[in-house]
Formats: sequence, C-alpha cells, structure tokens
Amino acid sequence: MKTFSFMRRAVSAWLLLLASGLAMAQPAWPSKPVRLVVPYAAGGTTDFAGRQIAQKLTELLGQSFFVENKAGGSGTIGTQVVVRSAPDGGTFLVNDTAYTMLPALFAKLPWDHATDLVPVTTLLQTPVILVVPAASPFKTLQDLLAHARQQPGQLNFGSGGAGSSAHLQAELFNKEAGISLTHVPYKGAGEAMLGLVAGQVDMLISATPTAIPQIRGGKARALAVTGGARLEVLPDVPTFAEAGVKGYAVMNWFGLAAPKGTPPQIVERLQKSVAQALTDPALRARLADQGAQPGGMESAEFARLIRSETQQWSAAARLANIQPQ
Repeated sequence: MKTFSFMRRAVSAWLLLLASGLAMAQPAWPSKPVRLVVPYAAGGTTDFAGRQIAQKLTELLGQSFFVENKAGGSGTIGTQVVVRSAPDGGTFLVNDTAYTMLPALFAKLPWDHATDLVPVTTLLQTPVILVVPAASPFKTLQDLLAHARQQPGQLNFGSGGAGSSAHLQAELFNKEAGISLTHVPYKGAGEAMLGLVAGQVDMLISATPTAIPQIRGGKARALAVTGGARLEVLPDVPTFAEAGVKGYAVMNWFGLAAPKGTPPQIVERLQKSVAQALTDPALRARLADQGAQPGGMESAEFARLIRSETQQWSAAARLANIQPQ
C-alpha cells in the first residue's frame, strides 16, 4: 500500500509539473497586434463598433488592436479572410446582424456558416431608424406610406448593399407596411447615408449610430425608430408602433467572432475583456449618445442568438420572396 501511495503521489506531482510546463510554454495572449476585420467599408455602425472596442482593448490589454476594412460581397469577402486566418488569436471578425442573413441570400457560402466561426461576444445593439432627406416632403411615416400606397414602386430606399442588414430590414418593412419600394444598393452603410443626404434615395433604414449625426446636423429627418419606447437622445421621434406599423420590431447587434480552432482560453479572455471594456462610463455614454446599448454577451449565449436569428431571417427572406443566389 505504501508503494502504491508513493507512486500515486509521484504521478500526481508529475502531472502537475507537466501542466505547469505546458502553461508556461503557451505565450500570453495577446503577444502581437490583433486585427479586427470589418467586412464593410468605413463609416457604418459595424465600423463604429469595431473602432470603439479596438481602442478600449488596446488600453486594457497593452497590445494594439486595429480595424481593417475588407468590404465586398455583402460581407462575405471580409468574413472569408477571417475564416482562412490562423486560429491563433491574431484575427477576429467584427460581424453583425447581416451575418445571420447570409444563408438566406446565398445558395452556397464559401465557408460553413454553422461551424467555421466561433462566436465570441456582442459589442453593442441598436434599434433601427427610418430616415428621409432633410428636403423630403414626408414629415411623418404616414405621409411616406400614403404616397407609397398611391404610387407603388415609385419611391426607393438605400442600403449598404444587396444582402446587407438594411436591405433585408427594409424588405421586411415593405411587407409589414404593405408597400413596394425599389432597392438602391450602395457599397456600405456610410455611402448609403451619404446617398440619402444627397437626395439620391427617398428613405433609408439604418442603425442609429450611422443616422444620428446626420439627423443632428439637419441633413436627415427621422420618421420612426424600432423598440418599445422612444430613444432618450431622440425624444421627438415616434416608435414604429406609434407611427402605425405595429409589427415592425427589428434590432441590430454587432459582435466578434473567431476562426474555428481558436483556443477556448483566448475566446474566453477576449469575451471577458470586452465585457470589462463596456463598463467604462465614457464608452457607455458615447454609445448611449448614439442610441446604442452595450453588449458583452457570453460566447454560448451569443451562439444561440446567431442560430435563432439565422432561422428568423431565413423565414423573413422567404416571406419577402428573396431567393438565394
């Protein structure tokens, strides 16, 4: 028995030593600059979310986090860059609601939508807001709806591109409101907003951080916002329900995802670091000023959200008669 007890203690000591050695052999993360790939052009809310968190993570973790814009293909080009990146904690995707719409838009994606990316956490969520140019004749949502019903197809709406969140959200608005608007795609949410300000399109459904600066600057007029209550920063803008479209209740989220195979300890540390960053009063105030709420969701919960919304948007695309290409 003594021999057995001695051997057991020796094996336990050896295993402890081995575990310590393995821990010491793994370099601390992050040990090099970390790239956050935004799969859209600069200027939209996804870009805003990425840059806000990159700045705070750089301060918290003592290593540079930087945003790299890889626009095109409804977000698929930038997403594929991340999917193909080494799973070493050096590259992450800044994704958003539009990611859950991709299976409804593409008959075949160049990656496995269910397994090739690991959800890390949410950065923020926002309602969406319907805006028209400042010179628009439409003062209320009912004004716009009355015109659209009298002259179907005459009015148009902008978006950050075919398959973008603004595109499908506007198509869903068409369905809920019983109208028919013509789609005008741009190369990103920022460009779409500039097109609206220039009067190139009649309306735009946008995440609030992209729209609020233009509303405050007098270059766009807000007609309605999603959510159960009005925004504190835009108290005069009614909700869609107040404005007469009760069934329209979409929200946008923005988050981080990692290439498949990224070590779980890196995913966990990044999630906790983002959650910590989002407690910063200055950052929370900056988000609230843009009508946004902080995220920080745990990885497993975020994964459930992505699965649920992928199913919901696939159903919405079928209702809008959008066929995957």
